[in-house]
Amino acid sequence: MIELPPAQSFVIVGIDSTGRRFRPSDWADRLCGVMSSFRPDAMTGDPLRYSPLVQPSMRGDQRCVVVDARLRDIEPMAYDFLRKFARDNDLRVEEGIGSELRNSPQAKA
Repeated sequence: MIELPPAQSFVIVGIDSTGRRFRPSDWADRLCGVMSSFRPDAMTGDPLRYSPLVQPSMRGDQRCVVVDARLRDIEPMAYDFLRKFARDNDLRVEEGIGSELRNSPQAKA
């Protein structure tokens, strides 16, 4: 069996490599809405809430998506999808950052 490197929490920032803002302006909310069903087993909840593992956020005036590394344990394909989404759209990714996810209140999707 192939051993994967440890998963890291990361933030997808809505800026591409040329510094242009990613569109549409609600991309982070849409992406988090798609990921809302991926939750830890012990966390059943309102299906109209974002997953605690994939949350929209802001970095200054830039929309972001904060991804908790635990998502890979629950659904590796969802974790990989988010990595590939950032890569395919040439978006900036900040690695190893997840504290704001754990500190932010859940928002309605």
